Amino acid sequence: MTRRILWTVGTTLALSVILAGCGSSPATSGASPSKTPQKLVFYSAQGYDQAEATAFQKATGIQVELSDMSTGPLLAKVMAEKQNPQWDVIWFDGNGAMASLDQQNMLLRGFTPSSASNYTSLGLSLLPPDHAYFPTGTTAAGAIAYNTKLVPPSEVPHTWTDLLNPFFKGAIGMNNPAISGPTYPLVAGIFQQMGVSQGMAFFQALKKNGLQIFATNGNTLQALENGTIKVAMFQDSAELNAKLSGASVSVVYPSDGVTLLPSDIAINAKAPDMAAAKEFVTWVLSKQGQKTMQDIQAAGSDSLFQPVTSVIQPLVTRPGVVWINVNPVWAGDHQQAWTTWFTNNVVR
Repeated sequence: MTRRILWTVGTTLALSVILAGCGSSPATSGASPSKTPQKLVFYSAQGYDQAEATAFQKATGIQVELSDMSTGPLLAKVMAEKQNPQWDVIWFDGNGAMASLDQQNMLLRGFTPSSASNYTSLGLSLLPPDHAYFPTGTTAAGAIAYNTKLVPPSEVPHTWTDLLNPFFKGAIGMNNPAISGPTYPLVAGIFQQMGVSQGMAFFQALKKNGLQIFATNGNTLQALENGTIKVAMFQDSAELNAKLSGASVSVVYPSDGVTLLPSDIAINAKAPDMAAAKEFVTWVLSKQGQKTMQDIQAAGSDSLFQPVTSVIQPLVTRPGVVWINVNPVWAGDHQQAWTTWFTNNVVR
C-alpha cells in the first residue's frame, strides 16, 4: 500500500534564497480551532491516511473527505486544480515535489503548529525555513530486497552496481517513478551520488540487464515473492514488512548509500477550510497522531517509518545505513525532466 534528509548547509541556503524572492506569511504559533468546521478535504498517498482521518474526525468532530491515490496521480490532480484548488491538506512521500509546489506559491507558509515542538534534531533538519511543509517520518526511498530462495549468499548484492551482475539478467525489478512516490527520490539520490550522466548510464545498463518496471511497491513485492524477479529496489518499509511477515525476502542497504525519504504534509495556501487544515497538521504531529501512524494493522508497511518526533519510538531499527541527503529544491526542479527521461529511456 505504501507510496515515501538531512539538509546540508548548502541546501538550506539555496532554499532560503529562493524563498526570499517568494515572500512568506507571518509565523503562527499553534493551530486555530475550527469554530464552524466545514469539511476537511485531504489528498494523500499514505497507507495510514484513512486511520489518521478517522481518528482525527472522532477527536474533533470535523468531517474529513479523503482522496487516497498514488503520488503521481495525486500530484497530477493538484496541478490540474491549480487555478481552483479543492483540497485543504496533502500528504505524500518526497520533499522534492513539496519544494516544487512551494516555489509555485501553492503551499501555506509561516504556520507553526504547536506540536512542532515534538520534533527531534532529524525532524528540524527536514523542516524548510518557511515552514511550507512538515516532515512526519522517514524511510529509505530504496533498498535492495532479494528472494532468499533464489539468491544464494555468494550472489547477494551489496552495492547498486552489483545489480548489473549477469546472475540477475531479466530478474531485476523496481517501481515506475512517474507513479510511485518513493521512486523518483530513489532515482534522484542515485543521480546525486553517481552524477547525473553516470546515473543515467547506470539505469540504462540495468535495462540491458533485463530490468522490469512495476507500478508501485505492492506490484514489485508480489513479483519478488512469486519469483518473477530475484531482486528489487523499492521503499524499505515495504521490504522490511515483507521480511517481518515471514516472506522469503531479505533486505540489504547498499554500502554506497541510500536516499533518506521524508513523508511530508502541507496545507493549501488557498485552503477552503484553513482552520481545519491547521488543526489537522497539528494533530498529525501530536503524540496521538503519531501513534495512529504506527497502527500497523490499519496502515500496513507504512507504519515502519523512522520517527522525526520524540513522542514515539520506531517499530523497526535501521542500524549502520549510509544515507544520501538529497537537496529537495534541486530534485524538485528536475523532477519533470528526469521522470520524462526515465519513461522514454528505461520504462519503454
